[in-house]
Amino acid sequence: MKVLNFGSLNLDYTYQVETILVPGETQASKGRQTFCGGKGLNQSIALAKAGIPVYHAGMIGEEGDVLLETCRENGVNTQFIRKIEGPSGHTIIQVDKNGQNCILLFGGSNRSITKEFVDEVLDAFESGDMIHLQNEINELDYIIDRAYEKGMMIILNPSPYDDGLKKCDLGKVSLFLVNEIEGYQITGEKEPDRILEKIREIYPKAKVVLTLGGNGSVYQDETGAVYRQGIYKVKAVDTTAAGDTFTGYFISALIDGLPVQEGLKLAAKASAIAVSRAGATASIPLREEVQNTDL
Repeated sequence: MKVLNFGSLNLDYTYQVETILVPGETQASKGRQTFCGGKGLNQSIALAKAGIPVYHAGMIGEEGDVLLETCRENGVNTQFIRKIEGPSGHTIIQVDKNGQNCILLFGGSNRSITKEFVDEVLDAFESGDMIHLQNEINELDYIIDRAYEKGMMIILNPSPYDDGLKKCDLGKVSLFLVNEIEGYQITGEKEPDRILEKIREIYPKAKVVLTLGGNGSVYQDETGAVYRQGIYKVKAVDTTAAGDTFTGYFISALIDGLPVQEGLKLAAKASAIAVSRAGATASIPLREEVQNTDL
């Protein structure tokens, strides 16, 4: 089985602030750093660091060579990354003194995916292969339809949630990975158990992982069986890649055939290590570190 992540590649401009800005406020930052990120890139690197061979497909802009190099340095196959004219995707990230963040996203080259490019990429994959998706690129509906036609297993992290997702046939998705906000946006429900019930009602064939911040995570399969996992408490430095690290490590556990509970535990531990240090891709731990670290 081959694993493809069709997703974003961003330059993250990260500002350290005392508190997250409110409307009308001006505040001097304590510093600025530039990291490689994007949900797509972060999750590909998390998969690679967890020991899974992964292909990344996506677009970078004129200043995006560092994104390509970061993928290569971290063991991600870059055969399907293309460079085009114009700016790469980027984000403006505020990180406060408690490690919490807010993120402003500019799509750039991530929004330049064409149907022809999708066809070119998917021609290299076949039934039984896995495709992992987020919602930071365009043509998501077409990618889902084509991947489903080919018999690929489709995993979706529907973030950021927007009206574009309404064009997608989400009934073709095998596994959703969502947080409480995305769960509410999909279902209209706020309570975790109701979110899970509603997703099972709307998409009865899908499995779902619901992350709950400080309350851990919950996995529900298509039969309604539920598994729960708490968090590992660490001092948070930067939560930017926490969810992406969790996602990559949980998917790696599925691929490796680990029991669900062990997969949730592995993902929670990897995520805890990631939030204890700065940056997105730079914060994601290797599998060996996760296995050998006591928290």
